Amino acid sequence: MAGRLPGAAASPLPRALLLLAALALFSLSFLSLRSLRPAATPSLALDNPRSLPPSFARPSVYHSPEAFASGYAEMERSFKVYIYPDGDPKTFYQTPRKLTGKYSSEGYFFKNIRESRFRTDDPDQAHLFFVPISPHKMRGKGTSYENMTIIVKDYVEGLINKYPYWNRTLGADHFFVTCHDVGVRAFEGLPFMVKNSIRVVCSPSYNVDFIPHKDIALPQVLQPFALPEGGNDVENRTILGFWAGHRNSKIRVILARVWENDTELAISNNRISRAIGELVYQKQFYHTKFCICPGGSQVNSARISDSIHYGCVPVILSDYYDLPFNDILDWRKFAVVLKERDVYQLKSILKSISQEEFVALHNYLVQVYNA
Repeated sequence: MAGRLPGAAASPLPRALLLLAALALFSLSFLSLRSLRPAATPSLALDNPRSLPPSFARPSVYHSPEAFASGYAEMERSFKVYIYPDGDPKTFYQTPRKLTGKYSSEGYFFKNIRESRFRTDDPDQAHLFFVPISPHKMRGKGTSYENMTIIVKDYVEGLINKYPYWNRTLGADHFFVTCHDVGVRAFEGLPFMVKNSIRVVCSPSYNVDFIPHKDIALPQVLQPFALPEGGNDVENRTILGFWAGHRNSKIRVILARVWENDTELAISNNRISRAIGELVYQKQFYHTKFCICPGGSQVNSARISDSIHYGCVPVILSDYYDLPFNDILDWRKFAVVLKERDVYQLKSILKSISQEEFVALHNYLVQVYNA
């Protein structure tokens, strides 16, 4: 029973299985991002491109292209996920209610995993088990956080009683999506899930119960994008750095206070008002070299994905943020990763990056976008 599990320690998954899990979720997450893009123009390709991982012919954004290629091929050959039955279709266990806006990452993850070739109807063949519950959908029906916790607990305990799979590892090979603060709060009262299961989250701040060695960060994407991708343009990026947003965290307060009157950094303590022009906020990304991505109150901003989409090198300014696919992607090749204390030297740090170094960062950024 779930009620007896809070003090139990989960059996560690084999390292190879964790790698396959990360690769599978990496693949599903990238499918989620691609689901949100316009269809690509047909181009010349290899005879069988689906059998290969992304190209490794040029310098790569992966920590180890060879290890990634090997793991990716193994995943393609054998990896399987079992999705538990949804429960009552009139209540909470279907695809989240929106596939647009700030919750689209979670929605498309649900959609893509259901349609994925990794899915199996035979739980005995599965490497991982997906618990398809959506606190976001519950919240849309007006369910309180307290009742969400009760509903999730009852649902998972029902699975534990009906199937033998949870108890084999105390849930260590089970995963669920809590992409936003709604889900994070709903699961706070369920320590047996937080400690043992794999959480796929859009707020991967490890000072709020995110566990980097087992949980996985899903990039949050605000969809649809208001403007097309930024592409390879580096010549017209004349603004050194840009950020506009709300002061909903300590680092954002400091960022605005120190730099909002600077002439080379475009820093504003509020989103740019539509009254001064249509899509001014989004257009600013096109003209900026470095887009500042400070941690917010839940560290679940879509600003990093926006930066990548618009071709603006992200500057991660957060002490606790576990970057998406950090075990696979070398973020320092296409982003600037800083500690929060570096905010006071932000301008000098960015100005110390040569044009040649910026172009290299930007080229890798485009490679990530096109991966």
